[in-house]
Amino acid sequence: MDYPTNPFARGYYGFEIRRLAVISYDERHPQTFLPLHPSQAHLSDDQVAYQACIFNDDFALITEGQTVPAELDALCGGSGAVQAVYHSIYGLTLDRGFIHVGDSYTLEYAQAVVRNLQFQTGFYSRAWEISTAHITEASGRYLCDLADITMPAGFLFVAFRIPYSPAVGVKLIATPWTDENLRCAEGITSEQLRREHLSKGMPENLADVLTLAGQADVRMLVFDADAPVLEGLPLYEEYG
Repeated sequence: MDYPTNPFARGYYGFEIRRLAVISYDERHPQTFLPLHPSQAHLSDDQVAYQACIFNDDFALITEGQTVPAELDALCGGSGAVQAVYHSIYGLTLDRGFIHVGDSYTLEYAQAVVRNLQFQTGFYSRAWEISTAHITEASGRYLCDLADITMPAGFLFVAFRIPYSPAVGVKLIATPWTDENLRCAEGITSEQLRREHLSKGMPENLADVLTLAGQADVRMLVFDADAPVLEGLPLYEEYG
């Protein structure tokens, strides 16, 4: 399975808020943005802003009103002043890792932005309805057969029929199907799960779609002939 991007991927997840000191150190050079050394993580923003500091490529240390151990002082070749404190928001993406989303002058505002982005009142984009054109006729029959029997062990999903509809649904379990999460939940990798599906006779095109959906933390996936196609997924039958 080789997809340049995951069509099910939407938005950011795994947010982090990182406090950074905005340091001015030379009229000829732009500002630099650095975290405080862990030994000074307890300092409030007011104790950091507008204070003299020393720094290296990895961290900064406030010197004004603070005692800096000699071994840390020796690691820092630069000196300057903190002009501001940013609380920078970073979010994970499936394809590009951590991405810088934005900055705030206060931790409280940054936390409020993360709450809005996380949709904590519900789970955004975890239920999908896509066209059956994304799977072959054999895959459709395979899902319908699974919906009518007790699911085999190790599949990590449950297929089900939707009453009064030809559509068939899948509830994915233990998502996201990333190596890290699956190792913790089931002691397996994403590739091992996909091989388990194939070993039970699942058509490869269906295994691909379920793998992509699972990696994107989709929990409910419905295949319906009347649903729209999802850009980026292959089509196996004429649509529209």
